[in-house]
Amino acid sequence: MSWLWRALAGLVLWAVLFSAVYGLHGAGCAWGWTRVPVLFTDWHHMAMWLVWGAGLGLHVALLLVLPRGVPPGRGRWLIVAGAWIGLVATLFTLFPVIATSTCL
Repeated sequence: MSWLWRALAGLVLWAVLFSAVYGLHGAGCAWGWTRVPVLFTDWHHMAMWLVWGAGLGLHVALLLVLPRGVPPGRGRWLIVAGAWIGLVATLFTLFPVIATSTCL
């Protein structure tokens, strides 16, 4: 994998998770998932929490795996920065949707 693809991997993962969480939000509202209890919450929120949590785990894996084998230099810092940016974007742009989402 070239250093450019490695640098973009964190941002691409964020985009996929953003689409998945917002897609689950819309589907859950349309299909009545808020009325299906699961553990301490409802299926709507549980599905979004599971995708978000799995995505955060994948971001951490990217942080650990992507820089391996790339010699220090201009490409390596860009790979690490892209992975961190994707992780932070996933944390801050998706948490409000998961924590406060309501169906109108």
